Amino acid sequence: METKWWHDAVVYQIYPRSFCDANGDGIGDLAGIIGKLDYLQTLGINVIWLSPVFRSPMDDNGYDISDYCDIAPEFGTLAEMDTLIAEAARRDIRIVMDLVVNHTSDEHPWFVEAKKSEDNPYRDYYIWRAPQADGSAPDTQRSYFGGSAWEFDAATGESYFHLFSKRQPDLNWANTKVQQEVHRMMNWWLDRGIGGFRMDVIDLIGKDVDAGITTNAPRLHPLLREMNAATFGDRDVLTVGEAWSATPEIAKLYSDPLRHELSMVFQFEHITITHDPVEGKWKPRAFDLREFKKVITKWQTALADTGWNSLFWCNHDLPRAVSKYGDPGRYRVESAKMLATALHFLRGTPYVYQGEEIGMTNVRFESIDDYRDIESLNLYRERTAAGVSHAAMMEGIYANGRDNARTPMQWDASDNAGFSSGQPWLKVNPNYCEINAAAALADRDSIFHHYRRLIALRKAHPAIVHGDYRPLFEAHPQVFAYERRLGDERIVVINNFTAQPVELELPAGLRGIPGKCLVSNYTPCSELGNDLVLQPYESFAIALDARAA
Repeated sequence: METKWWHDAVVYQIYPRSFCDANGDGIGDLAGIIGKLDYLQTLGINVIWLSPVFRSPMDDNGYDISDYCDIAPEFGTLAEMDTLIAEAARRDIRIVMDLVVNHTSDEHPWFVEAKKSEDNPYRDYYIWRAPQADGSAPDTQRSYFGGSAWEFDAATGESYFHLFSKRQPDLNWANTKVQQEVHRMMNWWLDRGIGGFRMDVIDLIGKDVDAGITTNAPRLHPLLREMNAATFGDRDVLTVGEAWSATPEIAKLYSDPLRHELSMVFQFEHITITHDPVEGKWKPRAFDLREFKKVITKWQTALADTGWNSLFWCNHDLPRAVSKYGDPGRYRVESAKMLATALHFLRGTPYVYQGEEIGMTNVRFESIDDYRDIESLNLYRERTAAGVSHAAMMEGIYANGRDNARTPMQWDASDNAGFSSGQPWLKVNPNYCEINAAAALADRDSIFHHYRRLIALRKAHPAIVHGDYRPLFEAHPQVFAYERRLGDERIVVINNFTAQPVELELPAGLRGIPGKCLVSNYTPCSELGNDLVLQPYESFAIALDARAA
């Protein structure tokens, strides 16, 4: 496989609304991001994935776009966006924009026109169907945000399709004019100097609503190849598609360089193993390390020669990693470092979500009225009306609600965690006096500096980026361990995923081999003798001595 710049890159996701507010209106903005670029340069990341900053009525916090070629006033101006791109480039950081083209806002000019009449030139930019004879929705398809996926429009007597909010009508990708409009917009941004696109729910754009197929429909991959040819295919940029439905075989279709589609996809199999098969994330299941290891090994192995992995624990839609997979209490620091080590030595491109590098945690607001996420609020109303108890629904929100990741970034111990001089749009997590970036920067043994070391190691050791993956202790219920090997370079990574000490008998091929400790969350770093006793959440990586190995 041809080596690309993003193979050894590390991406940092910014959720602009919650990152840093420079003007005191309680909403994060572009000026705030520009002011924190030195912080990100210190961390060592190469890429910023910027969640949407386009003009939007903010029904879904920017994932409902009304103008793809302008910036939402609460975030700033197009000139500030150009400044961000330029200032990031001065620090060798590229900006990846969030491409939301499965749907638009209902305030987008295309949809405003489409609603006027059935023969309007923009009508076919969206998906319309007549109601059934009894006046009910065209079919029984459901929105991911609750309720029917069809919204009746009295003016024309038809319903439009929306897989998310009714204010997010789905675009009709069977219309070549839609494709051309999107391609033109993508090139407009690429010409401004961005480093690529993260593609929101991209596995939905090929949908066939009449057949009831929303994901992985036959049109999907031809559409992506056409997009590639018309926009980013001849540019050296990163493209990553959000694909909840992806399997390893499907991921190869997206990311095999010979197919000319995307650089990589986000797959979520390691996330959904903690979701109830029927109730989904609102009824979480306990984390099973053995099941998790099978998933990771499957993906590391399947994409070893064809395609590329995205590596992540969390994002703007997911709970905080240390709360989900570690210990947000006594062993918060140790477990956060362990999770980072376990992920960053795998094959693929790591993604760090804002605040992950300082060990930010989930939040438990007392009232449902303290939450702002449209998904959580809609599903709370729908499910409690159907008989689910308030307490059960709140536990689901505490575990997996999207606002866990969206509480303001905790910069210091001052009012509002240093996020804003005004009233934040969403409450700050009360633990900000203990957990904040200022404290992390000052402590050389902090989670932040552990991430710095991991990011630097990725640049220095080709085996981390391109080496073979060999799982170790596959059946062990507490330990996730593996080896990365490239030529003479061998790196062993061992992680205790529990708060209990673990006695570990090493396999013959690893016993007593001398090596150099690359990183550890305990001092001194363990050595590969005949046996190991791992401390709670202990984690380390050792480069084996090539002569002895």
